[in-house]
Amino acid sequence: MRKCVNIQSLPVLRPLLVAGLVLAADSQSFGLDYDHMMVLGPTSQPIGHFNYCREHPEDCISNVAGPLAPELTKEKWSQMIEINHQANMAVTPATDMEQYSKEEYWTLPSKYGDCEDYVLLKRKLLIKRGWPVSSLLVTVVRQTTGEGHAVLTVRTAKSDYILDNLNGKILPWSKTEYHYLKRQSTMHSGRWNDIADTRNIVGAIK
Repeated sequence: MRKCVNIQSLPVLRPLLVAGLVLAADSQSFGLDYDHMMVLGPTSQPIGHFNYCREHPEDCISNVAGPLAPELTKEKWSQMIEINHQANMAVTPATDMEQYSKEEYWTLPSKYGDCEDYVLLKRKLLIKRGWPVSSLLVTVVRQTTGEGHAVLTVRTAKSDYILDNLNGKILPWSKTEYHYLKRQSTMHSGRWNDIADTRNIVGAIK
């Protein structure tokens, strides 16, 4: 599997309003255990996302609704499944070098794209369905091979779920075999937070 994102991205020096430890709130059960990531303070913005924000500033702003995590209804679960499948089928995998002759070019895909492009498309489609921006977070992970990857974290009051172009099945984040590094802030789409992933990844999926 080729490396998808640059984990050691260049830091972006921006003032952050929220720092320290943030824990997502639990709520009504929807058939799975309560399960949310533990998110720490501010961290560097991936260089690909920084450049994306320069081209699309309207997509990298403060989230007025705050850290809202909606209830996971059957309708919303169906939307997640539909959008994940739709995007995975619509986009053919291709690296940035193959398409643009450069690394780390994040953009909404038309026909071809790599992992972060899938994520941006899924995020856009779910926002169109009425999902709050604060619940749809681009997330950088490390695969068991050591290679970088990007997935979409969908925050709900029940759990943090992962939409992934490498896996058509939607899983709670803790049931995946990735090591979670950082994700977009719930308070501002152009800012990022570290993730405290202390799981034993071996055997995470049962």
